[in-house]
Amino acid sequence: MPSLHKRTCHICEANCGIIVEMEGRKTLSIRGNPDHVLSRGHICPKATAIADLQDDPDRLRKPLKKVDGAWQEIAWDTAFEEIAAKLARLKADGKRNALYMGNPNAHDYAVTTSVGQFRRVLGLRDIYSATTLDQIPHHLSQLLMYGHVSLAAVPDIDRCMNLVILGGNPAASNGSLWTVPDFKKRVKELQARGGTMSVVDPRRSETAQLADYHYFVKPGTDTALLIAIFKALEAGDMINPDAYQNLSAHLDDGMDVARHALADFDMAILSEYCGVAIEDITAIAQRLGGGAPSALYGRMGVSVCAFGSLNHWLIQLINIATGNLNRVGGTMFAQPGLDAVSLIGGGSYRKMQGKDGEKNILMGELHTAGLADDILEPAPDQVRSLFVISGNPVLSSPHGRRLDEALESLELMVSQDMYITETSRHADYILPPCGPLEKDHYPIFFGPLSVRNVASYSPATLPMQGDTKSDGEIIMGLSRAIAHAFDIDVPNFRTPRETLDSMLQRSPAGLTLEQVEAAPDGIDLGPLKPCLPDRLCTDDKKICVAPEVLVNDVKRFREALNAAQSEMQDSLSLIGRRHVRNNNSWLHNSKRLLKGPNRCTLMIHPDDAAKRGIRNEDMVIVQSRVGRVELPAEITDAMMVGTVSIPHGFGHDRNGVKLSVAGSKPGVSINDLTDPAHIDPLTGNAVLNATPVSVERCLDSVAAE
Repeated sequence: MPSLHKRTCHICEANCGIIVEMEGRKTLSIRGNPDHVLSRGHICPKATAIADLQDDPDRLRKPLKKVDGAWQEIAWDTAFEEIAAKLARLKADGKRNALYMGNPNAHDYAVTTSVGQFRRVLGLRDIYSATTLDQIPHHLSQLLMYGHVSLAAVPDIDRCMNLVILGGNPAASNGSLWTVPDFKKRVKELQARGGTMSVVDPRRSETAQLADYHYFVKPGTDTALLIAIFKALEAGDMINPDAYQNLSAHLDDGMDVARHALADFDMAILSEYCGVAIEDITAIAQRLGGGAPSALYGRMGVSVCAFGSLNHWLIQLINIATGNLNRVGGTMFAQPGLDAVSLIGGGSYRKMQGKDGEKNILMGELHTAGLADDILEPAPDQVRSLFVISGNPVLSSPHGRRLDEALESLELMVSQDMYITETSRHADYILPPCGPLEKDHYPIFFGPLSVRNVASYSPATLPMQGDTKSDGEIIMGLSRAIAHAFDIDVPNFRTPRETLDSMLQRSPAGLTLEQVEAAPDGIDLGPLKPCLPDRLCTDDKKICVAPEVLVNDVKRFREALNAAQSEMQDSLSLIGRRHVRNNNSWLHNSKRLLKGPNRCTLMIHPDDAAKRGIRNEDMVIVQSRVGRVELPAEITDAMMVGTVSIPHGFGHDRNGVKLSVAGSKPGVSINDLTDPAHIDPLTGNAVLNATPVSVERCLDSVAAE
């Protein structure tokens, strides 16, 4: 007989409640849970792909070892012992090992709670991860202003009246560093109560199509727009931190410092540089500073650019200046059932000497844009062995083809992955975790980013079969074997579940795992609420309005602005995009998600296409400083003139990697074009936005006329 199981979807940050209908081990259906305290019955196509992942015949079930270029199955204990022995030999030779962690790890609490011990056994202080390809500018502004890298002020969309989104597409992502399931319905509710949503984006995205106002902006110029918004607030006498409550009591004396740092910028020059008219900038400022509860939110488009850290400071500065921080309907700090902010340290920010000079290291995050160099270029700290946990940096990091080459040169590589991917194909060992329905789930990282305070735990829907292992068991098994090979004390591990229970009990809500597990629809702890100064983690319990590091970076932006006139005018500016049916590079073997037209196209404005003689669906060559790709053109006025777009997460065409889903379209990787030489120097975040490219028709398209 069929059985029903409630759990939360772990695919993306929304963590929607779902109901899984099973008959034995066969998934009959997956649908939204209307009683879930956060998602309210919402579901997106990605949740249905869980069944495809669970039952996928291509998913690895046993450890693999590469022998003479071919894969052979190997027992778990043998794999652990062989890996540990090889590591011990490399350690004896003084060679450096490294760890890369991919995006899926943020969705797996078992990895989160066990990887620290793994790092200690390996002797790793710092790691590479998707964080420096994506979000680390957020964390810098949060650390320097609020005292903790994970203390994020998120829009209270359910009571907001004016929401302004820069470079974000939550209609496709269900939020990003903002857990906001059922986003489209929440926007409709905002508009029904008389509110507005404004979107600033070089593409008329899925979110922009829902908006009351959409403004095109030149890629990589958001810093100019944000400074211009701040100046428009000043000009309209709308800078008032106490617009809602006595926010000034929680601020240091940095507002005057910030105003002075931005004082001599000219609005006309800023407007011309970013491509947004002065009257539109003024209108945005009036919505944010007009007195109604409002929120400014920025995401990928303002993060993965040369001034990502500066952008996120300016976003926080504007929310503070308009009195919308710590305000109902503005931006507020969540207080979830499991409060990681109260349990872990605020985070470190330091300088590290590298072969090319000093680097800024935040949260122990090495610059993933430099990973290929760290492997290929001879140096005392050259990386010779690499562990990759649930990551595919060949597709997600800049100049992926060079990283492809670098991985092949390693003396030892181990991937913890469900598939043979563009990255794991280089490994000497692949250690596959169990299927998604065989895992329990708690969204540790996403509670502090949620639009409502909740607690929600999902037990495993299916028991593991045979000698399958969970992610946490794999990490702990490796750690024990390595500790033994290194002749150090074997750690006394707590299970991930035990650690989770302890973290819940030590959080301010004081829940136990037993209590949360007994509530399959989740526990509602109420809406976001003002919580300053208690929530602040700064020593003086005040917000540092103008951190010196960020204020000093204004000078670098001013220099870039002054030099803008000498830039090449003939190149196009490349940006990424995502679709609700994609999640980075790791859902491309799902028959449900691959349905429909080819989504890996070059979106280009009709004027730019006509100038180059490009017709719709022509194959085109896109070339940057570091690489070239070929893909079909999609001519659309949804793109800003001078800007083109390729989606992130495609490019499943490397040797040895084949998708088995009928009709699958591997597409091309945008990161074969992005340039690892370009980073935000404050954090090392890769610049994946505004890559200069040329576009031309393929000769085959010309010959076909």
